[in-house]
Amino acid sequence: MAKIIPFKAVRPTRAIVGLVAARPYQSYTVEERESRMDYNPYSFLHIVNPGYKYHQTIHGEARYKLVRNRYLEFKEDGIFIQDEKPSLYVYKIVDRHGQKFNGIIAATSAKDYENNVIKKHEDTIAKREQTFKSYLKTVGFNAEPVLLTYPDNKVISSIIEQTQKNHAEFEFTMTYRDTHYLWKIEDEEAINQIQNEFEKMKTIYIADGHHRSSSSYLLYKDEKDKNPNHNGTESYNFFMSYLIPESDLVIHEFNRLVKDLNGLTKEAFLIRLDSAYRIENRGNIPYTPSKPHHFSMYLDGNFYSLYLRKARYKVNTALDELDAELLYKTILQPILGINDLRNDNRIEYVNGKHDIITIKSSVDSGEFKIGFGMCPATIKQIKNIANEGLTMPPKSTYILPKLRSGITIYEF
Repeated sequence: MAKIIPFKAVRPTRAIVGLVAARPYQSYTVEERESRMDYNPYSFLHIVNPGYKYHQTIHGEARYKLVRNRYLEFKEDGIFIQDEKPSLYVYKIVDRHGQKFNGIIAATSAKDYENNVIKKHEDTIAKREQTFKSYLKTVGFNAEPVLLTYPDNKVISSIIEQTQKNHAEFEFTMTYRDTHYLWKIEDEEAINQIQNEFEKMKTIYIADGHHRSSSSYLLYKDEKDKNPNHNGTESYNFFMSYLIPESDLVIHEFNRLVKDLNGLTKEAFLIRLDSAYRIENRGNIPYTPSKPHHFSMYLDGNFYSLYLRKARYKVNTALDELDAELLYKTILQPILGINDLRNDNRIEYVNGKHDIITIKSSVDSGEFKIGFGMCPATIKQIKNIANEGLTMPPKSTYILPKLRSGITIYEF
């Protein structure tokens, strides 16, 4: 049974929310960050990059304390105001292509993460978990929700639709031309209805934010262990999430670029590849795979289609069905010698929002020798892998929506 609770969000005022909201810090180039911070005193980037004020790069606990200070300054200056009543928040995003995402921002349970009610499909890195746990402990807030997904639910959808008929608390458009809307649900009956529907769900799934959720869980464990009066209602028992129905998720693949053929000639590589795939040279005609276990390949000025020889490949788990895993097991590891997908500097990844010509351009530039394209994973595959307690290879999915920081903040 999944548990969600309303909370008193700290939010920017309506007049400046579009100036406050920011993409994740790492998604900006240095030039973009500096430009926004030079000309926009309200940007959330000022909070997460506090050393900019002193023209210094500050790390570790010293940075975390300054983040906390900047956050408190935003509250003191009236940029952030806390809601008086615990609420759930209906949040809608319409991207530049007209794709719509509708869901609910709520506080979700760290205990559900512990008990595998909230399921994951990606590995996390222990060092990053500990670093972010220390960050959360010092700053005392979540500013970017974890993206969770749940089976489509008529009751929840109906409440969202009814709520969206009211005047939105926020409505603003970012420079990326994505428009954001926020409504409050304060009515206790509606909140109870939504909570009851989630309580009927045996599992919900992390779509994006594995490190944020795992770090929040570690913080919960620490705080619980040192609190002799722990009762499960304390704010550290929860973390902020954006919950959207499975049908609203957009899943793209990550395509692969490799810098060399592991010492093989082109001909020797193709001969080894032939043992696992039917290969067709399509010349200069771009090829994009249309079904699982089919891949595109670009090598030496030519596009190729690769069709798996299924008799040569055994499927024992849900993970074995995943194209990213299949590519690793049949080509990247045994032929190209890439064992560590996360740390090997010979491989890079391009999200599937970019078309196959991006792979061609990267190889033609000489930076890479070969590129591979694949079909995106499905939500069914992701759930099956999570249900079996398995994890996907790094960069298996690029999932939308991508969320902004600073629109709603959960304090603990």
